[in-house]
Amino acid sequence: MATPRPLAGLKVLEIGHSIAAPYAGMILGELGADVVKLENPGGGDYARGWGPPFSLGTATMFQAMNRAKRGIAVDLKDTAQRTRLRRLIIDDMDVVLHNLKPGALDRLGLGAEGLLADKPALIFCNIGAFGARGPLKHRPGYDPLMQAFGGLMSMLGEDGRPPVRVSVSIMDLATGMWSVIGILAAQAERQRTGKGGIIDASLFETSCAWMGIPIASYLASGKLPARAGSGVQEIVPYQAYAATDGYIMVAAGNDGLFRRLCGALHRPDLAADPRFETNAGRVAHRPELIGQLAQEFARDGVAAWVAKLEAVGVPSGPVQTLDQVVGHPQTEAMGMLQTGPEGGLRTMGLPLSFDGVRPPYERMAPALGAHNAEVLG
Repeated sequence: MATPRPLAGLKVLEIGHSIAAPYAGMILGELGADVVKLENPGGGDYARGWGPPFSLGTATMFQAMNRAKRGIAVDLKDTAQRTRLRRLIIDDMDVVLHNLKPGALDRLGLGAEGLLADKPALIFCNIGAFGARGPLKHRPGYDPLMQAFGGLMSMLGEDGRPPVRVSVSIMDLATGMWSVIGILAAQAERQRTGKGGIIDASLFETSCAWMGIPIASYLASGKLPARAGSGVQEIVPYQAYAATDGYIMVAAGNDGLFRRLCGALHRPDLAADPRFETNAGRVAHRPELIGQLAQEFARDGVAAWVAKLEAVGVPSGPVQTLDQVVGHPQTEAMGMLQTGPEGGLRTMGLPLSFDGVRPPYERMAPALGAHNAEVLG
């Protein structure tokens, strides 16, 4: 099958650092766009030093977020270099993507309005912390701050214990994904009208979007959600349980699955209990039911329980560690782990395929300024 490159021909300039903009640029590059990453020659993207671990002299975080790009180093404070870059944008680029502080590019003469005045077809994507408007628009922000500020951390962990965060940078990553969605939508509009435009995305807006269901529940009930550990407030049983040798995640998401679960546990009395007949009843009596189920799961190992629940069609699975994930036959079968053509760091590929083919890992993260001559002449 042909290598999937649906965005071939699209030219993107990424003025990005850390995670959000680089991840957006990587997605576009993996999909076939020609993405040029701009960095400061004085040290480059902060993420180059976010280690250990390091690979090829650069933090593995940087390597994982910046494949599929060419790289240039430009001093934006230098008038001549800045003028040359502006010419590159006007002459060659379809998209400019950045996550610098609000107003930074405007002060350098590289803001969206000025560029669009000279090139109306340009798509300009701003990625910010708190958004393009409002009293906090100039404040900086990182992923943990947005997990806290957007309410997610108020729901994580267990009641009576300190708040915790999701250990991966989901606000950064998802903001990068929303930016790509916006760029693709703007590209479709440009194909119809010939005009580009300005896209705004931010970590705060992403955090609010993640909280759509809990916020809707709060607005309807007026009640703040309790923290439920590995579970959720709206469905019971829908959480992890301790077995004799690890933890098993059980997702009995409807009344029928709950009855099957009770059968596999040899506890028909739980299925027959009027308190537990419906999901609403199980939610209302969560502590009583969870305590009973926890006692049962503590009697056997994870693999045994997964086999029993799979036999009756109840969704379940082990809580895996990373070594188990990367070594699992399903991960191998899906071809998720990819190695670069130069034999560099193995990383996860994009989580989608085209006609059964995953976008390939064709270009490693660039060394600082590696393609200056190639891109800037």
